[in-house]
Amino acid sequence: MRHLQTFRLIEAVARAGSMRRAAEDMNITASALNRRINRFEDEFGAEIFERLAGGVRLNPAGELVLHHYRATLSDLSRVQGQVADLSGERRGRVSIACSQALLPYFLPQQIARYRAEHRGVTFSVNVRDRAQAEQELATYSSDLALVFEPVYLVDFEVVHVAPQAVNVVMRADHPLARKPELRLRDCLDTPHVAPSAKFGVRHLLDFAARRGTRRVSPVVETESFELIRHYVLHEGVIGFQIPIGLRDPGDGSIVFRPISERDLPPGNLILGQMRGRTLPVASARFAMQLATALKDHSGEMG
Repeated sequence: MRHLQTFRLIEAVARAGSMRRAAEDMNITASALNRRINRFEDEFGAEIFERLAGGVRLNPAGELVLHHYRATLSDLSRVQGQVADLSGERRGRVSIACSQALLPYFLPQQIARYRAEHRGVTFSVNVRDRAQAEQELATYSSDLALVFEPVYLVDFEVVHVAPQAVNVVMRADHPLARKPELRLRDCLDTPHVAPSAKFGVRHLLDFAARRGTRRVSPVVETESFELIRHYVLHEGVIGFQIPIGLRDPGDGSIVFRPISERDLPPGNLILGQMRGRTLPVASARFAMQLATALKDHSGEMG
């Protein structure tokens, strides 16, 4: 569809912030790219880029143009999926923005399960924090978001909510592992590793700590939940995660248990899409599968 090529070039320039770098990315000359952009602006009747000393950036008109392009691609993908359904052949691309906790176990299992029946569908998995995931929906960069404790929910249409209790991750020989109930005060009085402030787990911990006399003061603060899982083995500290991102390793090295709900009520893992958007067929079907799987997972945890 050649008429979309100019929009692809505009998106490339916006992403690169430079005509020269965008031209290299798109494998055309900078002069040819500049002519295409100038011609579009003439036909469109307004400039869409601010020309700066160090490059270019979209102006408000350009932001609207790029949003229109992404919405058009979304609609086109939806129609292509519907046409494929007419012939009984499922095709399409599903893009999802998700929290790190979904990466080790849940999403690989769900994607493989879906592709076992629909080999023509491809996936794009974008790891985003809870604020970035909502932005991905608003800009049509992702069809779905699956995040723990999202921030705004302004343009977020909730498909399914799965409660997740914050768990303590620790070595099996850690003193807290023998306690019949894990209280937040005991956890925060123990050396701990915690996710950084932009993550939902940390948000819940900080909020609960402020109600008491303790505070979250990690010996290691990180954006990596994988680091948390591994670090507790080395120093004998504790870490914090949600159960959907945890599995028993089977060797007795690590245990994980929920913090008492008296101190820290469960947070919400939320599956959603952009409000009012009609999803492409493959994305809509995958969302239905995820909702069922999350419901089953919550039942297992209960």
